[in-house]
Amino acid sequence: PPRVFIASPRKLPKPAKVPGRVAVLDIAFAAEGTGTSFEKVTAPFLQGLGDRLAVWVDHHDHALHSRYAGDPRFVLATKAQHGACPEMITPALVARVGEVNSVVCHGDVDGLMSAAKWIRGGVASYPEADDDARAIDTRVGAVSPLGALLDRALRVRSRDEAFGERAVRWLVDMPAGDAARAFLEEAAAEYAAVEARTAALATRYALRDGAAWCDVGDEAPRGFDKTELLLRGQRLATVAVVLDAQNVTLAAPFDSGVNFLTLLGIDGGMPTVVSVPRSRLDDVRAALRRAARGLPPEGERG
Repeated sequence: PPRVFIASPRKLPKPAKVPGRVAVLDIAFAAEGTGTSFEKVTAPFLQGLGDRLAVWVDHHDHALHSRYAGDPRFVLATKAQHGACPEMITPALVARVGEVNSVVCHGDVDGLMSAAKWIRGGVASYPEADDDARAIDTRVGAVSPLGALLDRALRVRSRDEAFGERAVRWLVDMPAGDAARAFLEEAAAEYAAVEARTAALATRYALRDGAAWCDVGDEAPRGFDKTELLLRGQRLATVAVVLDAQNVTLAAPFDSGVNFLTLLGIDGGMPTVVSVPRSRLDDVRAALRRAARGLPPEGERG
């Protein structure tokens, strides 16, 4: 089977260390905002792979998708088209691409499920896998007990590459019995403390500037679940904003129609989830106030 490399849009492996023909799955093109960009991160990775890139499958919105519309190696969609990446991976696609020696995938649930599905020839690890990936990535819909276990485990181990690789192997083989999933249950149990801290931080939310705001101060990033915290904010307002010591992160439902890229003048990335340096806090507040009043972003006034 191919080697598996766990990565993220902001942190890709060095091309020279990824052998042979490569499949890149559920890795978004890097977006501007907190020091990364397509030209700084994604483009050098693509250049380094060159003809060894066999396929790039992704479902995250990005303005530069159009640049690769004529290249059959790029199978790109928006999140509205495909809520998660595994449903884009079919036996026909795997057969068309042919043998790959390496799989580079995102370290979240749908990324690991995508890798496993690719290795399995386009066949899902278990019947509900594609539905679970979509529900977990969009936070819309029911999740099976197996999907929920994997989700909770990865919320505390998403940056642990060895854990991610082990999870992919488990999804490929799907061994039966409690002993086989003990490593997932152990990690999932660790999430309880993170979940409790996240719930406590959510009590800080306050409504202003047409959004729900939560300042976590110097809270350690691994001490809470930022995604869950943002989702709790979206129960109070369409737009949730989390401030930490370095960044301002804004999120809205993927189908809300909100476009933070236009609102904040950012090139590339997901329109409904962005992070910018905390130094731009005044810009964020002004942009949200304008949006709440129904005014166009700065620079678009007639």
